[in-house]
Amino acid sequence: MLGKGRIAALGFQHVLAMYAGAVIVPLLIGGALGFNSEQMTYLVSIDIFMCGIATLLQLTMNRFFGIGLPVVLGCAVQAIAPIILIGEQYGIGAIYGSIIVSGLFVVLIAPFFSMVVRFFPPVVTGSVVMIIGLTLIPVAINNVAGGQGAADFGSLYNLGLGFGTLFVIILVYRFGRGFSKAIAVLIGLIAGSVFAAVYRGISLQPVTEAPVFHMPTPFYFGMPTFNWAAILTMILIALVSMVESTGVYFALSDITKRKLEKSDLTKGYRAEGLAIILGGIFNTFPYTAYSQNVGLVQLSGIKTRKVIYVTAGILIVLGLLPKVGAVATIIPTPVLGGAMVAMFGMVVAQGIKMLGKVNFTSQENLLIIACSVGVGLGVTVVPDLFKALPDFVQLFTSNGIVAGSVTAIVLNIIFNMIPHRKEKEATEQATMEL
Repeated sequence: MLGKGRIAALGFQHVLAMYAGAVIVPLLIGGALGFNSEQMTYLVSIDIFMCGIATLLQLTMNRFFGIGLPVVLGCAVQAIAPIILIGEQYGIGAIYGSIIVSGLFVVLIAPFFSMVVRFFPPVVTGSVVMIIGLTLIPVAINNVAGGQGAADFGSLYNLGLGFGTLFVIILVYRFGRGFSKAIAVLIGLIAGSVFAAVYRGISLQPVTEAPVFHMPTPFYFGMPTFNWAAILTMILIALVSMVESTGVYFALSDITKRKLEKSDLTKGYRAEGLAIILGGIFNTFPYTAYSQNVGLVQLSGIKTRKVIYVTAGILIVLGLLPKVGAVATIIPTPVLGGAMVAMFGMVVAQGIKMLGKVNFTSQENLLIIACSVGVGLGVTVVPDLFKALPDFVQLFTSNGIVAGSVTAIVLNIIFNMIPHRKEKEATEQATMEL
């Protein structure tokens, strides 16, 4: 029997494990879209708050939603690049309009996802995740140098601070034990910020100006707008997140020795869809199950949902205190950049890991990966490539992630789902011989 003190400590440990990953999403998106300190403070605070609400939706079991496993939800890292692109091309309203529609799509498709998931085998999801990571790397490197447009871009101080932060993260991973490894990014961010504060000083103005308490505000950044290209992009990201969440659900079911039924998965997807809709309404981002917290459940051996309820409660309380959110906004850009290199590199590595389940003796699979990654990166580098094509076609070619994803899905259907002529002939021959 766990005491209240131990449950609270374990819950806070889960907060630490996911905090850096959750906070860095609004920091990157807000920074890329030029948000001011007040907007950034709101963005970080509401993100933390909604992580708690999204987690509660999954913990609560009822007839409609909630998988009831010790799962923690946080912002989907794979949504960063698409959201930045949507914001730059179509405006802030289009970001939240596309998020709301993608959430509705997830809620509606939840009972039928088992039929759709066959279009997303590891060769597709691995390629998509790898493309997402690769498109984010330039953002990370720019921030290491001080951020695009910075007066001291590429200075020795910025480079030293950025790569020094990355070095701290690597050292923690190399020599840390247990939980310290889980919060290596957080330790790196703290170490880099402390060095910057001692060496050059850090302005605490955003923290002092932030209110002590606030209430979440629907449509804080304005009313949503609906753009088909943006909506299609976010639906693709939502589908990839659902595939990843499925892996998390089965991992936790194995750890907790609870068999999952199809109805359980449906309720899990619905909870995720509701969290995404609320994210759009309160001007935050899509949510997905966090795998780092699965590792923590495994490491601690504590599988009760009581701990995760405490985690959700802590996140909700922290999200109502803007000064806590403002602390994250004062992290120097090069420090964020150093952490991004590790995090976005891990997204690429996760994609490669997912591709590890692919049969690489098949030339067809190699071609799917090669073409999808090539098209995805090509469109990212040359975004005007398909500018002369009709608007409807540009729905599928408007950014590298969509173009690469569509390429992977179509080629997988052609090579792996439509029966090959030779295979058909061989089957027919074998039937005749019988």
